[in-house]
Amino acid sequence: MQPQYQMGYDRAITVFSPDGRLYQVEYAREAVKRGTTAVGIKAKDGVILIVDKRVSSKLLEASSIEKIFKIDEHIGVASSGLVGDARALVDRARVESQINRVTYDEKIEVEALAKKLCDHMQTLTQYGGIRPYGTALLIVGVSDGECRLFETDPSGTLLEYKATGIGIGRPAAMKVFEEEYNADITTKDAILLGLKALHSATEGKFDVDTVEIGVIDKEKALFRKMSREEVASFVGQFKQ
Repeated sequence: MQPQYQMGYDRAITVFSPDGRLYQVEYAREAVKRGTTAVGIKAKDGVILIVDKRVSSKLLEASSIEKIFKIDEHIGVASSGLVGDARALVDRARVESQINRVTYDEKIEVEALAKKLCDHMQTLTQYGGIRPYGTALLIVGVSDGECRLFETDPSGTLLEYKATGIGIGRPAAMKVFEEEYNADITTKDAILLGLKALHSATEGKFDVDTVEIGVIDKEKALFRKMSREEVASFVGQFKQ
């Protein structure tokens, strides 16, 4: 049963509770916390994204689960939470990126794109008849020769990290990062560290079919998703 002071205040996105809370935004954050784990790590020569796809049935085609998306040639995104909401934000991000190319004849900066998405997410916390996005994103890319890693949440908050995680396994992943991350890590070592964090977050329940890895090279500034064979190689190295 709801506490007396809460009743009614979680019905509309536009109403603050007496203690200054927006319950619908907090519920959206809970949707993210129930999502699969995704981690992002900045290395000295690139940035990586790793996600747990959580294959819930042996009848499910693992390749049909997409949690890492390419936004532009120099930007990638990983999501946790409601996948449909994530796809809607990804589509918006792709449009914003192309608008920037058409308008200014140059690639959009990672931070500028992240802020545009967060501004959009924030507006959905201010008007009635709509709901916040039930998803969080890790946005990685290279701008002006610098690797960037941003984390968004349903309230529109934007934070930049050296290494972070979202989803149900975030606390376990952050514990690994706080103990073992260093700024001089290479991309290959970052992938192994990310797999260790994912292993801790999923209690060892992952394999090549449930892991997706995206990487962007600092020099080339090109984002790509790794092939199954490359993922299998790193998973094999980690489990040795």
